[in-house]
Amino acid sequence: MSYLEKLLDGVNVEWKAVSEIFHLKNGYTPSKTVNEYWKDGIIPWFRMEDIRTNGRILSDSIQHISASAVKGKLFPANSLIMSTTATLGEHALVRVPFLTNQQITNFSVVDYYKNRLDMKFLFYCFFNFGEWCKENANKSGGLEIIGIQKLKQYQIPIPCPENPKKSRQIQSKIVTILDGFAELTAELTAELTARKKQYSYYRDQLLSFEDSEVHWKILNDVCLSISAGGDLPENHAKGQTKPTVEFPYPIYANATGDKGLYGFTDGYKIESDAVTISARGAKIGYHTLREGKFTPIIRLITLVPNKSLILTRYLNYILDMTPIGGTDGGIPQLTVPTVKKISIPVPPLEEQARIVAILDKFDALTNSISEGLPREIALRQQQYEYYRDLLFNFPKPVEA
Repeated sequence: MSYLEKLLDGVNVEWKAVSEIFHLKNGYTPSKTVNEYWKDGIIPWFRMEDIRTNGRILSDSIQHISASAVKGKLFPANSLIMSTTATLGEHALVRVPFLTNQQITNFSVVDYYKNRLDMKFLFYCFFNFGEWCKENANKSGGLEIIGIQKLKQYQIPIPCPENPKKSRQIQSKIVTILDGFAELTAELTAELTARKKQYSYYRDQLLSFEDSEVHWKILNDVCLSISAGGDLPENHAKGQTKPTVEFPYPIYANATGDKGLYGFTDGYKIESDAVTISARGAKIGYHTLREGKFTPIIRLITLVPNKSLILTRYLNYILDMTPIGGTDGGIPQLTVPTVKKISIPVPPLEEQARIVAILDKFDALTNSISEGLPREIALRQQQYEYYRDLLFNFPKPVEA
């Protein structure tokens, strides 16, 4: 903190409108019917998919267009791009000459500020810009949209403008600090990706059996019960996220968000720990572990294992390797009779326990939000955002 306070202590800040710093222009989409515009294209043409797929510092695009499709000049390298429609405020720094589609506004620095402003500094400024866009967007028709004229009004802080050399030094130090946090998060994310691949490899190895090595049984033979969820309990609190004295028992539905938590109620239908399977719609076959004392509702099938034959956690892991198909035609759905007939390999309980112990360690490392890499990434992201907000907490311009 002392370093940050010293860095920004007494620094004069001048606020400039976006219109004074950037040339703004929307992109466009060449005709999809003209093959020559797309065949053997070499010019990067960015869409939001590029930011989602390749991050926020871009040197190439997923799609390219040919020179014959270009209307006017390319946007210069080291420009910023921002989505101004569906994913409002998402932005990136582009390091090469490029074009974009019409849903992206392009910000190219005017000549006066090219040597006075660090593009990575402006890139980090745009995180606050994105929040401002959401607050000032036109929300008519259910879609948030912000136009160029409104974008031009946003104010950007320039530290120590009276001394361009010192200003660049301050900007560079801010960028170095934030780059350090961003790089750490990126390293942890790469580590998580590698561990997930490792987890998938070991899971596939541990759960692949030769017919001679293991007994195959249908789920009906290894479960005490397989049942479909019922109606909502009479007394319940929809949307409640934590147990209360009045409603201590969770209700689960056919969904994947928050593992299908619908709310809480004052009783329960399933007493034992179990595995549930989504039985209808796009998420059909999604399965997860449930602790005991819960209520499943319609379109959710519950499997209560016979623990003298199969461990609950093993059952959930082996279903990862088991095709779970629904009915053909219309909206896919899964029925209890169909689930009962699904065949799975069932090794001895000791072997199940060994497999579960190994996979649980990988699962905690790659999926747990209370331990492991996901938690570490979340903490580093919070730390990064905290210091980013602190470093850009310059005195705001006085409203006219």
